[in-house]
Amino acid sequence: MGGRTRSGDAVRSQENVLIAVLSFAGIVMSLTQTLVIPLLGRLPEILGTSPTNATWVVTVTLLSGAVAGPVMGRLGDLYPKKYVLIGCTAVMVLGSVLCALATSLWPMLIGRALQGMGIGVIPIGIATMRESLPAPRLPSAISFMSSSLGVGGALGLPAAAALAQYGSWQWMFWGSGALGAAIMVLMALRLESAPAAKPDGTLDVVGALGLAVALISLLLAVSKGADWGWTSGITAGLVVLAVVAFAAWGWWVLRHPSPLVDLRIAAHPPVLMTNIASVLVGMGLYAQLLVLPQVLQLPTATGHGLGQSMLAMGLWSAPGGLAMMAVSPLSARLITARGPRPTLVSGALVIAAGYLAAVVLMGSTWGVMTAGIIISGGVGLAYGAMPALIMASVPHSEMGSANSFNTLMRSIGTTTSAAVIGVVLSQMTLDFEGIVAPTETGFRVGLLIGGGVALVAAAVAATIPVNRARSR
Repeated sequence: MGGRTRSGDAVRSQENVLIAVLSFAGIVMSLTQTLVIPLLGRLPEILGTSPTNATWVVTVTLLSGAVAGPVMGRLGDLYPKKYVLIGCTAVMVLGSVLCALATSLWPMLIGRALQGMGIGVIPIGIATMRESLPAPRLPSAISFMSSSLGVGGALGLPAAAALAQYGSWQWMFWGSGALGAAIMVLMALRLESAPAAKPDGTLDVVGALGLAVALISLLLAVSKGADWGWTSGITAGLVVLAVVAFAAWGWWVLRHPSPLVDLRIAAHPPVLMTNIASVLVGMGLYAQLLVLPQVLQLPTATGHGLGQSMLAMGLWSAPGGLAMMAVSPLSARLITARGPRPTLVSGALVIAAGYLAAVVLMGSTWGVMTAGIIISGGVGLAYGAMPALIMASVPHSEMGSANSFNTLMRSIGTTTSAAVIGVVLSQMTLDFEGIVAPTETGFRVGLLIGGGVALVAAAVAATIPVNRARSR
């Protein structure tokens, strides 16, 4: 009995290490997505470029992550996930080093693009957990891993703000590179190398290139349409190119024996409806990130700003990330007790309630923090349920690519939210001492849009057909 108990303790310890390493990796990778946001105002001076060009330092990371996610997920299906995870992290480390050494725009853009590719660690990590952990431990592990998408960004914001305000901006990138190197060592030492789920397949290079063209065209049009003009030739041309590229890509992958994304599985109602809900939840997550920090930082003399410094803004925002992490065990218990669909619906409703609270409480720092905690808690519930719904509906050989595609849907949601809320805030402005800032009404409209999208997400989630036994 004693021997069996010690053996069981050793197995559980190994499982704990797996969960800790992968979740830590997810937090660090998502942290790189928001790392430069506090630095945006200084980037034109640092890189010797215009403010418009400097915004590409954020945009390029989003684009590379969206394109690389499905490719990395597919590689995780074709080859041992341990080595794909290490390789993905190594690319992020290389990008961090390039960013730290950059003194002009192009090296910074290349480095940020490489950093964005690291986001593929999250869907591959979820698929690894699905293969390696016993069923009772899966809900909590996957909920925690999924929440890392938001936790890293929320916790990285105050850390990056502190470095940008009091230290050297290069420290942000040297720090992310050092964390990535530590993760690579932990993965090499503590993760087991399991055989690939589909070792006889091949990577669909043509499909990967086609998806890259389609996604880059779509996301560029959505993210830059407000700057270029929604009716401008370049925006319209990118939309047309995206439609044509998606159609050609769909035709190709439906005929390929080992496609990058199996569209027949993606069109299966549970997967399709989950991905639609993921787009909407992604929009709900991002709307608050565009509105609440601005409310905190605007001068009090505007009548609706709270006059906080960059660092204080980050600190008031940080509890939201902690709430997302704290909610993940609750999400796991709800998934086990009630199933992933009710958990997703509940998460979307909590997000909507948080936006309603923000509309009422945005006049104080404590109110903004409380609203952020509620919204982030709802996102934590929803993000934990999405992979459970996906994994209940796809075969093991498609886990990596299916989860990567779901992560892509969330990215499309955040990009769309940035475009929509950006247009609202840019159209409803006031001139305060030479500074053009959004009006209080503009902020409230942005918050109401976020809450409305969350309610639509709840309605869509309620229609997802679920095999209850498999989802548990």
